[in-house]
Amino acid sequence: MLLNEKLSFSAVSEKAYAKLNISLDVTAKRGDGYHEMLMIMQTVSLCDELTITPAEGGVVHATTGLPYVPGDMRNLAVRAALKFLELIGDEGRGMKITIRKNIPVGAGMAGGSADAAAVLRALNRAYGHPLTAEQLLAAGETIGSDVAFCLRGGTMLAAGRGEILTPLPALPPCRFVICKPEFSISTPELFRKLDQGRLNCHPDTEGLLAALEAQDLDGLCRRLYNVFEDVDDRRMRTMRAAKGALLDRGALGAVMTGTGSAVFGVFRDEESAQAACAELKREYRFCCVAEATEQLL
Repeated sequence: MLLNEKLSFSAVSEKAYAKLNISLDVTAKRGDGYHEMLMIMQTVSLCDELTITPAEGGVVHATTGLPYVPGDMRNLAVRAALKFLELIGDEGRGMKITIRKNIPVGAGMAGGSADAAAVLRALNRAYGHPLTAEQLLAAGETIGSDVAFCLRGGTMLAAGRGEILTPLPALPPCRFVICKPEFSISTPELFRKLDQGRLNCHPDTEGLLAALEAQDLDGLCRRLYNVFEDVDDRRMRTMRAAKGALLDRGALGAVMTGTGSAVFGVFRDEESAQAACAELKREYRFCCVAEATEQLL
């Protein structure tokens, strides 16, 4: 789709909401090297904050202030901007993407994908919505497996590589306490270890869907499950310890999100979540309280 004339904007801002896995299942390995997934995913109020401004020179660049986060094509936010400009026929436009990182890197919370999704939403708004929601989602799928979900947000059943999305009833009222150990975990490494072993347990996806339909928070929390927690990796001992720490402080359930290393517990209300978070901050440098967000697209 080509624009008849070049459009301009001064600056546009957008929030990039983090993702939590209520459940994560790996059902098969595909011929293309990817895996078939089945997950219940939720966006939460923890977010990166992005500002996009035009720049001279025709280069799209991202800056985070973090030396280990690249600002070039390795950054999904940059790739999202370039994809958007390609689709609307405005290639060669220079942009600076300033990202205030609040989502921890390497946490299994889709921070990079959330940034890419925020860029697509922001630019589409800045340019006067030249792309439909379906076109944005299709663009997101070409950038990363979680980008389509991060574009839509809310509570979703995700299948395929994570791009086949079915809206679900919103979670019952609750709060999340999210903790991240000092280390991060490589997603490709954990998938390799998963392929070398055998999965003996899987999430009760049907039970989780029924609990969502019935707005049964206790039933939901009893079924939180992530198959990666059973991978033969010594770091999973730390994950189990973090889950135990959350449960000891009143969480109704706790689970690792994505391939880690963040773990979250579900609490019934803000007061109990804040009390637990205050205690856990003594053990974990990153610890925060978040709440579920609604669909964005």
